[in-house]
Amino acid sequence: MKRTTNVITINSVGQIPTLKKIREITREQKLKIVFEKEVQNQRETVGQNLKNELSDFQVSIHTYEPEINIVKLISDKEIEENQAFFEQCAKDYRQLSEELLFKLVDKLYLKLNKDFPMETFNELKQDKRQIGKFEDWSYFLHGFHCGFKNNKTGQLIEVPLVYGLEFGDLDPYFFSKFIKSTPQYQPLPVAIFEDYADGVRINEKMISLGKFERINSNIENYYGTAVTDRQKVEIKSYLDLKKIYEQQNQNIRKPKFNIWKFLGLKK
Repeated sequence: MKRTTNVITINSVGQIPTLKKIREITREQKLKIVFEKEVQNQRETVGQNLKNELSDFQVSIHTYEPEINIVKLISDKEIEENQAFFEQCAKDYRQLSEELLFKLVDKLYLKLNKDFPMETFNELKQDKRQIGKFEDWSYFLHGFHCGFKNNKTGQLIEVPLVYGLEFGDLDPYFFSKFIKSTPQYQPLPVAIFEDYADGVRINEKMISLGKFERINSNIENYYGTAVTDRQKVEIKSYLDLKKIYEQQNQNIRKPKFNIWKFLGLKK
C-alpha cells in the first residue's frame, strides 16, 4: 500500500491548513507544506507547534529543504482491533529469532554465553564471520543485533543479543520490518507506513492492553519489549554480569569492569 502526497505551497502563515483540516487526512495521504522564501524563517516554529498539537501524527521538519511533511500514524483503535494479530507476530518473531540464533551458533561452532550472548558474537567482529550465509539465510552481525534475511522470501528479522536467552525483544523499527516482510502475513490486516513511529505506537498500545511488557537487558539503563504470553527466562543485569566477571578474575589482576569494553565497543 502506497501513500499519495498532497503538496501545499505557502507564502504566508495564514495559508497553513487548520488543525481540524489536517486531522481529516487519512493514513494513505501525506501532507507536504512547502514554505516560500517569505516565510521560510518560520518553518521551525510552525513545525514545532504542529508537533505539539498533533500527537497522533508524525510531523517532520526537513533539515535542508523548506518543507514540513505530515502523516497520520496508526491509531489506538486500529491496534486494539488487531491486537491478536500483533500478539501472534510477536510470538512468531521470538520463535524464529531463537531458531536462527541457535542454528548460527551450531554452524560457526560457537560456545554460547547464555548469560550474555553478545560476548560470544563479539569474536565474529574480528574476522570474516561477521557476515555470512547458511541454508536460505544471510546474516550480518551489527550493534546489539544479528540481522537475518531470507534470500528466497525476503523476510527480515533482527535477533537481539543483550537479553540473555530472551530473543524476543521487539525493537519498534525491526518489528515493523519483520511484519511487512513476512509472506504469510500478507496482505496485512492494517497498514504500517512509518516503520519506527508506527512500531512505537504498536508497542505502547500493546503494553497498555497487557499483551506486551517491558523487559530489562544486560546493559545498564537499556530496556526492551516482549510479548507477555511467553515462557519467561532469566535476564542477568549489568550488576550481575559485573559480579560474575569479578568472581572469574578475582585471582588475576584485571582493569575495572567496563561494559562497553566487554561488548567490544571501546578499546
